[in-house]
Amino acid sequence: MWDYSEKVQEHFFNPRNAGAVADANATGDVGSLSCGDALRLTLKVDPQSEVILDAGFQTFGCGSAIASSSALTEIIKGMTLNEALEVTNQDIADYLDGLPAEKMHCSVMGREALQAAIANYRGEEWKDDHEEGALVCKCFAVDAVLIENTIRSNGLSTVEEVANYTKAGGGCSACHEGVEAILSRVLAEQGKAFDPYAKAPEAASPEGGRKLGNLERIRRIERSIEAIRPNLQRDHGDVELIDIDGKNVYVNMTGACVGCQMASTTLDGIQQRIVEDLGEFVRVLPAKAMRKSA
Repeated sequence: MWDYSEKVQEHFFNPRNAGAVADANATGDVGSLSCGDALRLTLKVDPQSEVILDAGFQTFGCGSAIASSSALTEIIKGMTLNEALEVTNQDIADYLDGLPAEKMHCSVMGREALQAAIANYRGEEWKDDHEEGALVCKCFAVDAVLIENTIRSNGLSTVEEVANYTKAGGGCSACHEGVEAILSRVLAEQGKAFDPYAKAPEAASPEGGRKLGNLERIRRIERSIEAIRPNLQRDHGDVELIDIDGKNVYVNMTGACVGCQMASTTLDGIQQRIVEDLGEFVRVLPAKAMRKSA
């Protein structure tokens, strides 16, 4: 598992301001259940001073998403709307004494929900540019605007970091070329060269820094998949490990999972479980993707 700070654990097990705010006059919705994460932020704003009197959240996602949402509501209560708009995703992570790199997208989602809620209060149309044609990553519905803004705000320089902060490129990898193009352009503007072979800083391993050997790594991936199989089998589906090639883990979906509309979400869930158990970033791909790349 990831090395979560005590504050992240505290906000996960005892979230603040969970649920919708009574008499809320601002609502911000971001994410999508089909993409694995969704957040609704509700605010009660004083119409005279524009001070946020109360804030609440409803989220569908992992422990880091719950903790990030809880932290956000604590940060912004008592702020004016203009002050709240200055809150960044890094502020949310810092409030929690840090988030694992692979979970930074949870703080980004919180920042977007806040922007959407404030736009809702002011009667403005908040757009996330997730229309068809503007998407870079179709697995998780992430657009070029979000990717570029996140790169600039957080000083990102690798595809892996972009996946950690936005989830773009963390699925089928078909969008990597598009992510690289955005990285190349932004870094060029900053007088830097994009290195497609650069790696993001390694996350701490589950053993407190010891790198897993190949055999132990394979066994851990196998155990992660075995832990997920009973849930799929209850719905008459199944998954089997086919091959491991570096950061790519190839699986074969069988039974009811074949052709299921939720197949991409299932793969994302498998990937998240393996990533958390390994303590490193991997991509879970269908076996047919292995044949195409061969």
